[in-house]
Amino acid sequence: MLATIAEFEHDLIVERTHDGLAAARARGRKGGPKFKMTPTKIRQARAMYDEGAHTVQEIADTFGVSRPTIYRHLADHVERA
Repeated sequence: MLATIAEFEHDLIVERTHDGLAAARARGRKGGPKFKMTPTKIRQARAMYDEGAHTVQEIADTFGVSRPTIYRHLADHVERA
């Protein structure tokens, strides 16, 4: 009997969460964290990389992101060019 009540409560929570997310989307809001690398920071990272005086790890430490994040943005820049 308790398992049935717990399952019902879980279903209610899931349904309310989905309704809340749908309402937020309708208001133009998106979920998830904010991006750490803004277009300005990406340009700065690209300039530091092209300069050749900094390693990718140093660039990542400067902006507080991981090396793969720097590589991803450098690759995006190359694909767009």
